[in-house]
Amino acid sequence: MKLQKKISLGAVIATASLMLVACGSSSSSTGSSSSKQVINWNEASELPSMDISKATDTISFDMLNNTNEGLYRLGKNSKIEPGIAKSTKISNGGMTYTFTLRKDAKWSNGDKLTANDFVYSWQRTVDPKTASEYAYLFSGIKNADAISAGKKPVSTLGIKAEGNYKLVVTLEKKVPYFKLLMGFPSFFPQNKSVVEKYGSKYGTASKYMVYSGPFKMVGWTGSNLNWTLKKNNSYWDKKDVKLSAINFKVNKSTTTSYNLYQSGKLDETLLGSEQAKQLSSSKEYTPRSGARINYLEFNQTQKVFQNKKIRQAISLAINRSQLVKKVLGDGSLVAPGIVSKGLASYHGKDFTQDAKSYDAIKSDKAEAKKLWAEGLKELGTNSVQFTLLADDTDAAKDVSAYIQSQLEETLSGIKVSVNNVPFKTRLSKSENGQFDVVLSGWGADFSDPITFLDLFTSDNSYNNGKWKNSEYDSLISASKNADAGSVSKRWNDMVEASEVLMKDQGVVPLYQQSQATLVKSKVKGVIYNSAGVNFNFKDAYVK
Repeated sequence: MKLQKKISLGAVIATASLMLVACGSSSSSTGSSSSKQVINWNEASELPSMDISKATDTISFDMLNNTNEGLYRLGKNSKIEPGIAKSTKISNGGMTYTFTLRKDAKWSNGDKLTANDFVYSWQRTVDPKTASEYAYLFSGIKNADAISAGKKPVSTLGIKAEGNYKLVVTLEKKVPYFKLLMGFPSFFPQNKSVVEKYGSKYGTASKYMVYSGPFKMVGWTGSNLNWTLKKNNSYWDKKDVKLSAINFKVNKSTTTSYNLYQSGKLDETLLGSEQAKQLSSSKEYTPRSGARINYLEFNQTQKVFQNKKIRQAISLAINRSQLVKKVLGDGSLVAPGIVSKGLASYHGKDFTQDAKSYDAIKSDKAEAKKLWAEGLKELGTNSVQFTLLADDTDAAKDVSAYIQSQLEETLSGIKVSVNNVPFKTRLSKSENGQFDVVLSGWGADFSDPITFLDLFTSDNSYNNGKWKNSEYDSLISASKNADAGSVSKRWNDMVEASEVLMKDQGVVPLYQQSQATLVKSKVKGVIYNSAGVNFNFKDAYVK
């Protein structure tokens, strides 16, 4: 998923790393009255959307995950836990899933939550009229691709309700990570009457939404920088929800958020590079490793960035080791490629070991200068100017300034301007192709390499740079179709695809993100997953 700063399934998928923030039991015996069960949480950027069909980013998915619920929830150790589905039956050689739903599930407005809410939600997301950027995740469900392409009506999607509490999903090809998807917000139910009532306003503010999960949102206007999640007393498992409220406050400066943390107004804060170094020995220091890659994406509709040597020179000019150690200093790693390290392994070997990407991530100033000169000659020019688009957070400002200096110090005739904008604006500009080069990022939606690799196929809605390669497209297609049933063939397809992308320098991987934070020791039971939705507050409490 898009970032503001992103279970094991056979031999292919590795267990995603997970940790408990300020580890503690989630026992109902917390020793605190409900009036004290409130935590104050920091966010680094604004909240873009609460529309399940249109959300695309980390913050939106975190909020949707805690205010709504799908067939499953992803809990401690990334294990699938029962959500709206009480039980699941798999038949027809793994091509049919029958979910039995709990009868006590309902929406925060009192409406019953039924199988039809899932049918409506999925159909709405794959409907081309909705223009959902996450519709591609439904590929593999019967007719999903044909519907998204406008070739079949949404009513033919392989999902149907048999009464109010039985949901049947039919696949047209095997999806190795299908169960993980069922715990991801894009597959959550939606209340048709509420969507139709609010129309274009649906999901644009907390009052234009209805909730099915542990909490409900209040106080978000669509553009303000604070909101609250309050315990949802209509939630089927409300007895196990300890927190009465979570107050969120956006602070784009870690200096500001740290000061608020010190004064007791925040229970969690991100740390900048120097803060992380100084506070790493604190008992409240909480590092969060992530399955997240930050990278540079070129607008390849522009002639200059269609030149492979120009793209390679820019990559070679950046000292990533210095970037992670000196500029970030938060435990982030040099990107191993476009797929994060530790996400998936096969026969005991991490994907990044098989998909060799060294040439695409190394720093070599001399080679950068050579390729740059050759690229300029091929373009018939002696200079290049472009604007680097990035977020306006402290970290993004530091990274974009560093990249600017590295390029201008190394490459003759280059002029880089930096445009730091709010997260929501950067997303919009990226989606609309309104950029030259953008500092982008992606966090794994589930523990499989395809969550990264899918992004760069020619027809993927997230391929904002419009990089195209027919060999790459064929390999990804094979991994999802002809070879989907073979672990080894599918793995090899993805390894080869990754190597094609990196050899062509379709994007420039920079770093695998880690976040250094402080969390008050009184806060217990917050679950953090490196892949998929990051935060699960259902079992959290204040001791």
